[in-house]
Amino acid sequence: MPLALLALAIGAFGIGTTEFVIMGLLPEVADDFGVSIPTAGFLVTGYALGVMFGAPLMTALGTKISRKRMLMLLMGLFIVGNLLSALAPAFTVMLIGRVVASLAHGAFFGIGSVVAADLVAPDKKAGAIAMMFTGLTVANVVGVPLGTLIGQSAGWRLTFATVAALGVVGLVGIAKLVPEMPRPEGVRLRHELAAFKNAQVLLAMAMTVLGFGGVFAAITYIAPMMTHVTGFADGSVTWLLVLFGLGMVGGNLVGGKYADRALMPMLYVSLGALAVVLALFTLTAHHKVLAGLTIALIGALGFATVPPLQKRVLDQAHAAPTLASAVNIGAFNLGNALSAWLGGLVISAGFGYTAPNWVGAALATGALLLAFLSAALERRHSAPSAVVAGATPAEQRTAVRH
Repeated sequence: MPLALLALAIGAFGIGTTEFVIMGLLPEVADDFGVSIPTAGFLVTGYALGVMFGAPLMTALGTKISRKRMLMLLMGLFIVGNLLSALAPAFTVMLIGRVVASLAHGAFFGIGSVVAADLVAPDKKAGAIAMMFTGLTVANVVGVPLGTLIGQSAGWRLTFATVAALGVVGLVGIAKLVPEMPRPEGVRLRHELAAFKNAQVLLAMAMTVLGFGGVFAAITYIAPMMTHVTGFADGSVTWLLVLFGLGMVGGNLVGGKYADRALMPMLYVSLGALAVVLALFTLTAHHKVLAGLTIALIGALGFATVPPLQKRVLDQAHAAPTLASAVNIGAFNLGNALSAWLGGLVISAGFGYTAPNWVGAALATGALLLAFLSAALERRHSAPSAVVAGATPAEQRTAVRH
């Protein structure tokens, strides 16, 4: 794998850290600005919305410049947003800083996926995408716990200043290691938008929303579930999230490896297993050891879907993949928001803290059904063109199967 992927992974590490570290620092931020915890929660919501809307916006704005230069500009935006958060004199200013940083998120992963895939041979594209996303998964194992520790012991402002410094390292790495890649000739914004007329692109994005939504239906409410149902102490939740992060790292690498060999079968296995494990979590949540193992499995199976889904979008929008790739990153955040809302509904309805696991299982099952539908439509579309005129019936059947 080329060294340029390391630079992309460093940028992904910083982005992953700033996205999730705020969840562990909400009490400190709320106290500092004199706002309630629910109000401080807008720092999470605002970031997610910024990713959703910023992904297509920033990618569209970057269609006239090279992908390397756009990646550098996005890292610059990320640095400014985190410095603004670190120095914010008021809550509103910090919220603006969070939104500014979030604008870089979707476009960075979207454009970065295209660049990573272009850096390697065709049979290694999913592995290259997984290598970049490793930065995001490692952030949940190292960056988020460390950032939370720094914020709780030395102040949350130092956490965001440190994240900004990581952005500087990522920016320098991209500038030095990522080669110049000229924009494809003749590709304009209208060509990028045309990718959304492809039903397979939309189906892949719907799989992203439902599949990763299944993961976050359970993980969003992991703290009350583990403390009220499983019996863990409050301080144990951080280490349970580290288990989740370790699962993400492993699942991401396995998903990238096998998606290059058999993309759709990899999706069938990971989404099907994810649905089963989420359903079983309603039972294993009552046992400490089993709960820990299940959390790691959810992280592994959930992120095993990321490289194949991202590559699926790139393959189906191959003529102009950048915008579609970025919007698919926004789809992950849409899934997070949708599942968190649905999980909150079933808890509020009195079904208990394990009820979001059933929501997650249903969402993952929906993603699996869409994967089968996508494959069936693809076979139907390719079958007529596969039949060669004048071939024997046996030869025709062989052509259709391939």
